[in-house]
Amino acid sequence: MKSKFVKSTIILIIGGMITKILGMVIKIVLTRAIGEEGIGLYMMVLPTFNLFITLCNLGVPIAISKLVSEDKKRSKKFILPLFPITLLYNVFLIIIIFFMAPILSNMLLHNRDTYYPLIAIGATLPFICISSIIKGYFFGKERVFPNTLSNIIEQLVRLLLTVLVIGKLVHYSLVLAVTFVVLINILSELFSIVILIFFLPKEKIKLEDFKVDNQLLREVMGISLPNTAARMIGSITYFFEPIIITNILKCVGYSSSYITLEYGIINGYVYPLLLLPSFFTLAISSAILPVVSNSYSRKDYTYTKYKIKQAIFYSLLIGIPMTLIFIFIPSIPLKLVYNTTLGLKYISITAPFFLLHYIQAPLTSSLTGMGLAKEAMKGTLYGGIIKLISLSLLCLLKIGLWSLIISSILNIIVVTVHHIYHVKKNLY
Repeated sequence: MKSKFVKSTIILIIGGMITKILGMVIKIVLTRAIGEEGIGLYMMVLPTFNLFITLCNLGVPIAISKLVSEDKKRSKKFILPLFPITLLYNVFLIIIIFFMAPILSNMLLHNRDTYYPLIAIGATLPFICISSIIKGYFFGKERVFPNTLSNIIEQLVRLLLTVLVIGKLVHYSLVLAVTFVVLINILSELFSIVILIFFLPKEKIKLEDFKVDNQLLREVMGISLPNTAARMIGSITYFFEPIIITNILKCVGYSSSYITLEYGIINGYVYPLLLLPSFFTLAISSAILPVVSNSYSRKDYTYTKYKIKQAIFYSLLIGIPMTLIFIFIPSIPLKLVYNTTLGLKYISITAPFFLLHYIQAPLTSSLTGMGLAKEAMKGTLYGGIIKLISLSLLCLLKIGLWSLIISSILNIIVVTVHHIYHVKKNLY
């Protein structure tokens, strides 16, 4: 098991590194193609996109991963009945987006240009959902290569379409270009699904395999709903973030153009740069979930503690050097990655607190593997509440987008400390 965990982690790290590099290239190409105004527009839509991605998955991939890791022989029974249920549910979400888009664009985001990108979100959801469910199956089996390969192919497709299409669409309409940035996810996820299907066992599938077992459904929901709630809280926080910033800062005298530009800088340059080491920590968190789930279910708490400590150590191994770079020479990675110095003032202040963020994902996976998904959800809830309250109050102090920086730091501290406490409480 030890050897498999290390091997899985290494594959995920290498794959994550390649995916992250491709993601950086996509970001560079996209930034230069649609400009600061286009990035600002896309960043206004992105919180809504992330919210609906969370909703469309319903936490099912994580539940499948945990259940398959504990009982690998019944994996087909876990995965097949969920497809028709989740697809029907996604159709319902598409209808919701269609009716919500005018309200969001005109009344909440105060930007009519966001309407078509918001509508485009609905078309991507079924593809994202199917891809995520199959990936959850492979993580449960501790077969990480199919997921890694599919992620790389997905990014390559996204890069190719960004290079070939986005730049041309900008000449017609910036809104059209940003809308297509969202729609690219359909083709990229479709290629990902094809790759994943290639690695699935070649078993005969019967109609009765899709029959829903109520006991199984309760098991899945028992794991998925707390995870969905946790992700929902994060996504809802992110969803309300631009709405609070736009409305309050406009009330205290800031212009819409300033808000859009600065918000785009923080979410388009600053946070993506600070999150670069996350490919490493997300790889570790994906690999640790089935390991912790398996060992904790066997009541091997010593081994569980060892693996969690190992996951945190590996996360800090890459996180600390990157944080030092961001603190002392932030202009170099910012210029190298995005060919800009915009956001420099925010990076060095925020970077030290992202060390806590780097260990957050492994801690969340550990809590889920230990059957404490509800505790992870509570931590996210507390952090989200504190972030929104502090953001609202700080915006009134007329400190511009520093209100977002400070409230995000408070969120990171609260959630990470909460997770550490509950991991220790249930293992020591």
